[in-house]
Amino acid sequence: MFDFNIVRKASSDYPKPADFHPSYGTAGFRSKATLLSSTVFRCGLLAASRAILLNSHTGLMITASHNPVDDNGVKMVDPNGGMMPQSFEAVATELANCEDDDAVVAVLRDRVFSPMSSGSPRSAAGGALTVLIGHDTRPSAPSLLAAALAGVRALAVHAHSYGCVTTPQLHFLVHSANQIPAAPLPQLQSYFDVIVGAFLELTKGGELEAAGAGSNSSLLVVDCANGVGAEQLGKLVPALESLGVEMQLRNTGRGGGQLNYQCGADFVQKDRLLPTEMNDVPVGSRCCSVDGDADRLVYFSPLKGGGISLLDGDKVAMLAAVYIRDVMELLPAELLHDIQVCCVQTAYANGAATAYLQNILRLPTVCTPTGVKYLHEAAHNADLGIYFESNGHGTVLFSKTFVERLKAMEDHPAAKELLLLSQLINQTVGDAISGILLIEFILRRKRWTLQDWQALYTDLPSRQLKLQVADRSSITTADAERVCITPAGIQDAITRVISGFTHGRAFVRPSGTEDAVRVYAEAEIQEQADELARLVARIVYDMAGGVGPRP
Repeated sequence: MFDFNIVRKASSDYPKPADFHPSYGTAGFRSKATLLSSTVFRCGLLAASRAILLNSHTGLMITASHNPVDDNGVKMVDPNGGMMPQSFEAVATELANCEDDDAVVAVLRDRVFSPMSSGSPRSAAGGALTVLIGHDTRPSAPSLLAAALAGVRALAVHAHSYGCVTTPQLHFLVHSANQIPAAPLPQLQSYFDVIVGAFLELTKGGELEAAGAGSNSSLLVVDCANGVGAEQLGKLVPALESLGVEMQLRNTGRGGGQLNYQCGADFVQKDRLLPTEMNDVPVGSRCCSVDGDADRLVYFSPLKGGGISLLDGDKVAMLAAVYIRDVMELLPAELLHDIQVCCVQTAYANGAATAYLQNILRLPTVCTPTGVKYLHEAAHNADLGIYFESNGHGTVLFSKTFVERLKAMEDHPAAKELLLLSQLINQTVGDAISGILLIEFILRRKRWTLQDWQALYTDLPSRQLKLQVADRSSITTADAERVCITPAGIQDAITRVISGFTHGRAFVRPSGTEDAVRVYAEAEIQEQADELARLVARIVYDMAGGVGPRP
């Protein structure tokens, strides 16, 4: 049996702040860093518990992704490299909200461990059970790492810190750690060996060296959001240089820039502005932005007179879908028998992207609620599932069945190419580094410029707004967040407003990562999208108890 007295004593060093009520959401727990020590300690307990219950290594990532630098957060990684099951989120929330040490022990004993599973920590595939931990570049990371380590060790489970790594790298390493019985924990280099190795194999022979025509066609300028991506992306520079691609890193954190402040994928995607430190980049250059923990990616090009031409997650999904469709058309028909392909989107996907998928590519589409956990699960239901949220978070998942069929016909060039693609693309979670390599490969394979890519379809103008209300939980939704259920009558009011706009579409939803309500609107021209978003925001403000100035 466990010595819960050790847990109780360790817990006493990490009391929960009064009036703090964390909730495990789309991105795990996330709040002001000063409030999170108890939450992260308890997540250490929970990650250790799941390692024991599953007899496997698990993971913890300490990050708040695209949030401001004063925030932080923590998310749990299961042995397959994926996210903790949604069915366990309520237990995580209950544990995080325990008011005292006795309650922490009670939840662990009664809600996490059953009498059949209680006992001493076992070995994972022949080696010691370990919780793998990573964190981003936030100043609060060291103290929260200490809390996580204390939580893991309170249950006599080993903990291993990889230090400052990207979220996708930590997911990859947890998955790798559970693949080979009794093997040592994987080194970070193994991530690059697999992903960059596949990229180099795909581009072997130099036939892909020429990108699309135009000035600066070999230059890729990367906005690193002053986050952890800068150091990890720097390791790619030699590999890309060998193929004639110059990767120039900006907002690396070394120039005093603040994490995610006026830079990063979230800023670029929502504000449609050049990141700081990039005003000198020539018009038409190939640029991209990652976010603070490098799991999101958008491309863009500076425009004459200011502004950018944005290629967001929708455009990344379409680029991947076009390329994969072209390769799959070269496969023998027997290999594709009963193989299901789909593209997963959320309500945030631009209406023009959905129309392109359905009318031009003729690929099945699925719409899920916002949040990678929903998209990832839906993509896993297909043999080849493509998903990228418009914010740039996504990946392409290959089923075991499809991979085995490809391996059986590995001598076929198209089958070999798709196999290498399944290694190039991080199969555990959305990954900005993997995404950059994917996009650079496809653009060079097709000899496309960003303008060629942009021309696949024209986005409908859109606008996103964020506003505070007295209680964001008063906003509830259905139909993958496309319909607002409460407050009563709010959807009817929104529908009436939408009817006055050509190609109008709008929805509202409570944020999964911030204490706010988000508004999204589309229309035929930008001015109409702006006005529709403003009118819908006013409805939310009036009917859900808005806080601050009325939109």
